[in-house]
Amino acid sequence: MKAGLRDVIEAGFLWLGFALFRIIGIENASALGGCLGRFAGRFAISRNRIARRNVEESFPGITGEEVQRIITGMWDNFGRLVAEFPHLHAIDVYGGSRVTITRDPGVDEFADLPSIFMGAHFGCFDLGILLATQKDIDLTIIYRQANNPLAERLIQSWRLKCGGTWAPKGRKGSQLVVKGIRRKGAIAVLGDQKYSQGVAVSFFGREAMTAPALAELALKHDIPLIPIRVLRKPRAQFHVHLFSPLNVVRTGDEAKDVHTMLRAINATYEDWIREHPEQWLWLHRRWDT
Repeated sequence: MKAGLRDVIEAGFLWLGFALFRIIGIENASALGGCLGRFAGRFAISRNRIARRNVEESFPGITGEEVQRIITGMWDNFGRLVAEFPHLHAIDVYGGSRVTITRDPGVDEFADLPSIFMGAHFGCFDLGILLATQKDIDLTIIYRQANNPLAERLIQSWRLKCGGTWAPKGRKGSQLVVKGIRRKGAIAVLGDQKYSQGVAVSFFGREAMTAPALAELALKHDIPLIPIRVLRKPRAQFHVHLFSPLNVVRTGDEAKDVHTMLRAINATYEDWIREHPEQWLWLHRRWDT
């Protein structure tokens, strides 16, 4: 994809931002990013309109003040997410004090590989991959490429510092995922966004087109699907929790089994979002209107 002038300008500002955030340290960067996110979010009129509608329809009866609190918190989290990004690779998730890791009883995330780790655009979501890469686990991460090719190159240059094999959505990415499973590695994917060619599954009481890949991979290859949530805490501290694997139900009806698992996936996301709604990105058109 050829870059245009707008792409060059956007990528230039992103490069300068990452450079600044890297220089001032992660806690200062997080605080500054939160301020910038809250400020810039005021002017994102169309995005705020989408977010407001999503929140109001997901929480019937919610007050206008609470809606605004959630949206402001979302922009704060988004700004912090960007500002912390160039620091992620330097965080020691096991030996440092910045990350707390907890697990449901009996969960040993790397005892039974291959496994699929299911996350969402929630909190500081990219941090979760360090649990695998800092134990030298073979990890393949499915991700969506940025529309700006220059920004994509810059973002990936930082992501690669975290380790793992980054598999862009599409045919190439699917091939990398299959190879990762054959190597008995781990797969990481965020499955909370809309996929127009997906399956209609209830999400906050409304039908939402949901990508079936998570469920299909787990069922086809008979591998556990482990939810992992990265919760933001004050002063660039993080709490990572690994949940028990989702139950795999097999009835012999493949479409029904996929739909059942997708309902369980969406229900898991709902629980996270209801508990901390300001830490989820409400900006995308998750539901058809």
